[in-house]
Amino acid sequence: MIRFLPASARVPQPWKNGGGVTREVLVWPPQASMTDFDWRISMATVDAAGPFSAFDGIDRHLSVLSGQLRLTVDGVAHQLVVGQGLAFAGDAPASGEPLDGPVIDLNVMTRRGRFTALVTCIPPQVRLTPCDGQTVLLAIAATDVCSHKLKTYDAVWLDDWPTEGAVNGNSALIRIDIANT
Repeated sequence: MIRFLPASARVPQPWKNGGGVTREVLVWPPQASMTDFDWRISMATVDAAGPFSAFDGIDRHLSVLSGQLRLTVDGVAHQLVVGQGLAFAGDAPASGEPLDGPVIDLNVMTRRGRFTALVTCIPPQVRLTPCDGQTVLLAIAATDVCSHKLKTYDAVWLDDWPTEGAVNGNSALIRIDIANT
């Protein structure tokens, strides 16, 4: 089954630490909270320097969708620009500082020891092949995929792949594959 996840339907909610706002793309199991999810995909706007929320027992992958971010994890600074990401332990001390204006980021979090995530950028006109597990495709800009016209930051969840496969349209996608460990 292909499920359309429009960006316009995402409801802002406070970060776990209250320092900003996040918009959930998808969570498993459905209706899970910030403390009992198995995996979670969300987007956030970072418009001021500050600490990131701690997530004990969670592995995290943060990708920059817009802007530039100095992400410091365990005292090591990483400067990330659009299209770059970093995987790190969700319980490691982390903070972010937007450089030259607000940052929009994508967060993929999985319960350590139960699930893993692979986050990749897929160029236009590429045939997408199934993985073992779940796949979410997030549009970086307007594109067509799996018979859906996606606007910027819309997504589709492919929990059952179409028999003809899928081809990315005219813009890059972020592909998130989530598998059981």
